[in-house]
Amino acid sequence: MATAAKTVDYPHIVRTPGVRGGKARIDGTRICVVDVAIAYQQAHKPEEIQTYFSSRPLTLAEVMSALAYHYDHPEELEEYLLREAEAEKEYEAHRAEYLRQRPSE
Repeated sequence: MATAAKTVDYPHIVRTPGVRGGKARIDGTRICVVDVAIAYQQAHKPEEIQTYFSSRPLTLAEVMSALAYHYDHPEELEEYLLREAEAEKEYEAHRAEYLRQRPSE
């Protein structure tokens, strides 16, 4: 079993190979920093983010550590959003091709 590598400056943030693609996440959860950052960008307050996700409630320190990590590493969210947009485009292209090849009713 892979061990979670704690980040030095962010006590609540870990990275574990094979868990959520190795992305930075809150220790003891599968909640990634990008998940917290997106919720914050959607105008959720840190106190709301504590109970925003369906897993265990987060502490305010965990939320703030995730936000601090995000602001120190904004490129990770940008890369994540670019990958998501690419995956969406690829899905839509495959879907359109499938629908074109499907026999009409």
